[in-house]
Amino acid sequence: MDIYFSCSLTGGRQDQPVYAALVAMLQALGHRVLTAHLAEEAVLAADATQSPEAVFDRDTAWLRACDVLIAEVSTPSHGVGFEVAHALELGKPVLCLARTGVRVSKMLTGIRRAGFAFGTYGDPGQARAHMEAFLRATAPGSAP
Repeated sequence: MDIYFSCSLTGGRQDQPVYAALVAMLQALGHRVLTAHLAEEAVLAADATQSPEAVFDRDTAWLRACDVLIAEVSTPSHGVGFEVAHALELGKPVLCLARTGVRVSKMLTGIRRAGFAFGTYGDPGQARAHMEAFLRATAPGSAP
C-alpha cells in the first residue's frame, strides 16, 4: 500500500525518533511510505529550500495518490490537522495515533466516519499493532 505518514514538523520534533520507528515498521511490512522523509532528523533543513506553494502542491499530490493516511498526532500541528481533514474529504482511510496520556483535540477524537480510526499507544509495539490492524481492515478486498 502507498501510505501518507503525517507528523509534526514546525509544531515540534521531540517525537522524531518515534516517527522514524513508525515509518521503519511500515516499510518493514512492505508498504511504500510516500512521506518517509518527514521522519528524518534533517527534514526541516531539507524542506527549507522549498516554497510554501511547492510543499502544498507536493503534499496534496501525495494525499491524492496515497491509499491511506497514518498520522502521529501527539504533538499538535496545523499541517497534520489539515492533512487529516483533506484525506477524509478525499475519501481516504485515516488512522491517528497518539501516545497514551497526551491530550488530543476533540476535533480528532470526536470523528465518527467510516474509514477513520484513532488509537493510543504506550510503546512502539502497541502503535505497530494499531497500524497492522488498520492496514488489514483497509486493504483492498477486506470487508467493510
